[in-house]
Amino acid sequence: EVMRGEVLGIIGRNGAGKSTLLKILSRITDPTEGRARIYGRVNSLLEVGTGFHPELTGRENIFMNAAIHGLRRDQIARKFDEIVAFAEVEKFIDTPVKRYSSGMYMRLAFAVAANLEPEILLIDEVLAVGDISFQKKCLGKMESVSREGRTVIFVSHHMAAISTLCSKILFLENGQVRANGPTDKVLPLYIQSAAISQGERIWPVTAEAPGDDAVRLRAVRVICDNQTSGDVPIDREIEIEIEYEVIKEGLQLMSAVYVTTSTEVGVFSALNAPSACTQEDEWFNKPRPKGRYRARCIVPPNFFNDSTYRVTPVLVSEGLYTHVNAIDAVEFSVHETGSMRKEYHGAWLGVVRTRMRWITEYEKVSE
Repeated sequence: EVMRGEVLGIIGRNGAGKSTLLKILSRITDPTEGRARIYGRVNSLLEVGTGFHPELTGRENIFMNAAIHGLRRDQIARKFDEIVAFAEVEKFIDTPVKRYSSGMYMRLAFAVAANLEPEILLIDEVLAVGDISFQKKCLGKMESVSREGRTVIFVSHHMAAISTLCSKILFLENGQVRANGPTDKVLPLYIQSAAISQGERIWPVTAEAPGDDAVRLRAVRVICDNQTSGDVPIDREIEIEIEYEVIKEGLQLMSAVYVTTSTEVGVFSALNAPSACTQEDEWFNKPRPKGRYRARCIVPPNFFNDSTYRVTPVLVSEGLYTHVNAIDAVEFSVHETGSMRKEYHGAWLGVVRTRMRWITEYEKVSE
């Protein structure tokens, strides 16, 4: 049950049933059993391009989409400038939307969905497309919609957005409700249920490891002081090691790691390409013989804040063809050693806590 003016977040792993639930509420998919009772006019944004005709211009799609939702032409005209301004597509409003980038497409789709004043707004992963400024604008709009007494149901893997925006969470697991209640009670359950290997993960059976017929992942490790560890001091160097096996001779591979917080906030991405390294990897852009390889990304001491982080290893070949993308393969925690506590009491702000260079200059003021 969701009351008027509430913002409900729906979370769960891939395949849990989140998008299917929104399709049932949008009357796109019939439930196999049970029923959904909806009181109010619904508008939904379920995926990029929903409800748009690729051959029509942005202007034509706005009028068509609004008309489908029961608005008269004069009502649409009053909203038109606001929609176009929000989407930031003024220069392309008379261009067929098939020529829009995915970001432009999503901006316009969200602007239409949010500005037609639905009583219930259903949104599925709107933050997966678009730049940071657009994501902030979407969150702000959803907040204003809820303040106006309208209801928002929001599916996302973006835990920071969920925790900021939603007063209640529905946690789905394998098509069932695992938990339902206040955000501060349900979100920790989800994070705990998604707990992953601490410090090291090994795939002993090659055929079952992430990858394809050309490359297979063997292991991912977090190394500190020459040993694998899931808990490292804040003032130590950290090595993120990717062990993999090349099955197909002659591949030119690049290694990468994506590091996020436990709530899926991006910290950094690193690639072993010359433009992204302090020194060139000797195997960069060289055809690989068959065999086993270990690639290490070295993170300097005093870089991470004291928190928990997740590592996603990625292996790509020419043309950025992805062979391995093992999402959240390992997790590790960084703990405070106390060396900086005396200057600053309490938790330090941010996901990183690097030591910066400071310079103070004195200039004598003449009397």
